[in-house]
Amino acid sequence: MITVSTSASAYHHGNLRDALIAAGLEALEGAEGALPSLRELARRVGVSATAVYRHFPDKHALDKALAREGLRMLGSAQADAADRAGGGPAGFAETGRAYVRFALDHPALFRLMFTQGHPVEDNDEKPDEARALLTANTQALASDPDHAETLALQAWSIAHGIAMLMLDGRIPADDALIERMLNTENLFPTGSC
Repeated sequence: MITVSTSASAYHHGNLRDALIAAGLEALEGAEGALPSLRELARRVGVSATAVYRHFPDKHALDKALAREGLRMLGSAQADAADRAGGGPAGFAETGRAYVRFALDHPALFRLMFTQGHPVEDNDEKPDEARALLTANTQALASDPDHAETLALQAWSIAHGIAMLMLDGRIPADDALIERMLNTENLFPTGSC
């Protein structure tokens, strides 16, 4: 969970852009799970609305920055999960499980991340860490390098579909179900990697 002080004196001579993103993430994590207006965000951080507009000319720019931060957080969670599992097919399965768990832990942010078109463009200096990890894992694990892109799309579709079904209450948000549905044995039968 992201925390930031939202008192009137919250921001003092630090990085305003980062403070605004932290306050936006905190609002998404809050009970209502919604972003305040840019003016309300300025009040939360303790700056003028004009100061906010220097960093985010409109709400869409803020939403895109929050989506980018969400992708960074997701990529970090997935990389940590893969490392803990020791990489390989087990690590790959853990990246999918981390994806679903991230969605359940950050539902409003997760939905925002996938409604912003492309918050991270292919030519951006900072890559989408979650996508880069998926690409690297499928290239390493696919028995046929030409099949890696298809495998990446299949794996993402499975994890994203499970996350959305759980978020929408269509299937239970159950950890045992996450474990079972994202089992690498289904994707990488013995000897196929």
